[in-house]
Amino acid sequence: MAASAGAADNAPSRPPVLPFIEDDYARALSEAKTRGRPIFLEAWAPWCHTCRSMRAFVFTDPALKKRAGQFVWLSIDTEKKSNAAVLEKYPVEVWPSFFVVDPATETAALRWVGAATVPQLFQLFDDGRRAVRGSEKGVDGILAEADRLYGQKRNAEAAASYRQALEKAPKGWKSRSRAVESLLFAVKKQKDWAGCAATARDAFPSLADTPSAANVAGLGLDCALRMPKEDPAGAGLVAELAADTRRVLSRPRPDIAADDVSSLYGTLADEREAAKDAAGRRAVLQDWAAFLEAQAAGARTPAERAVFDSHRLTVYLELNEPQRAIPMLEASEEDFPDDYNPPSRLALAYEAMKDYEKALHASDDALARAYGPRLVTLLVARSRIYGEKGDAASARIAMEEAVREAQALPPGQRSQSQIDSLRARLDELPLPAP
Repeated sequence: MAASAGAADNAPSRPPVLPFIEDDYARALSEAKTRGRPIFLEAWAPWCHTCRSMRAFVFTDPALKKRAGQFVWLSIDTEKKSNAAVLEKYPVEVWPSFFVVDPATETAALRWVGAATVPQLFQLFDDGRRAVRGSEKGVDGILAEADRLYGQKRNAEAAASYRQALEKAPKGWKSRSRAVESLLFAVKKQKDWAGCAATARDAFPSLADTPSAANVAGLGLDCALRMPKEDPAGAGLVAELAADTRRVLSRPRPDIAADDVSSLYGTLADEREAAKDAAGRRAVLQDWAAFLEAQAAGARTPAERAVFDSHRLTVYLELNEPQRAIPMLEASEEDFPDDYNPPSRLALAYEAMKDYEKALHASDDALARAYGPRLVTLLVARSRIYGEKGDAASARIAMEEAVREAQALPPGQRSQSQIDSLRARLDELPLPAP
């Protein structure tokens, strides 16, 4: 396959800023060994709004061209069965995930999950190259070891090393914000909700005016909301981190990806729900909708506009106004006729409107375009639509097909826990009348 920066199937294209090789790990590895460069691996999925944001707003930035010679660039669509072996080697838990891979050992020297701005990518590039070299001393050496451990999903050890690096770091250390964010992700993966929340609270004041502010506040608040109700520190942490989140949202933040800002509104809505403040939650949702509509209206391309479809649908459903999603999704379907996302989202909107015939028609269109693990998700939604329509026989057929698709996925994509869950849901469905 020729090197290309074009997007994979079912996704809007992107200009050729970085020479990404699409879905060909063997070729990327061969080129990396020949050229003596590490691999920068982007693991993404067409349904992932943050992935689409990176592709529409970040990887199109001409400023990245000056770094093009530092890596062999590889993009992997995690929905494609042909990439399952890559996912076994570099498991993905959060989309998107970015790996800096040492081609000599085929191990991840650095892993980053979620969005990144161009300046944050530059820091990832620098830290990743240092991690591959493995010759750094002092605090940068500790950071490189933390990144190696995190890249291997050894989260507890990685968190300890990140903390050590942050404790020893001099004032003005350029990797501080990235180390804090990586620490928070590592701690959250351990389900140490209190530790995650307290770390975010303590780190936020020094990072409030940096691009890391959204992730630190949002991750921290999400962790605080997950703390056991009986933990006496929980309420205080929720209050402090909610205030930090509101601070980020209080003024325009062009230094932060709009997709990350959008996610903060969702977390703040969760906080108001936990507080049983229905009016406050609705106000947050309305502000969220207004923010998203402004971002979509200011988009320069259909690909940029479609980035916000997922969150717009979410907020319209939460506001019980699903009809507001129909025009935007119809526009995206026209702009991207091979993309399964617009019809799959139309199915959800029509389902919420109880227009089950249109929901099933949209589901047909989505299933005709989808592939890989996403097929399972779409079939589960289809089963639910049939159930709400009162067609028990078709609901079971769709769920049975979801089970078969899940079982047929190759290692790297196949999840036994998902299969068990689907079987349990199938058992719960009523049997059709004789």
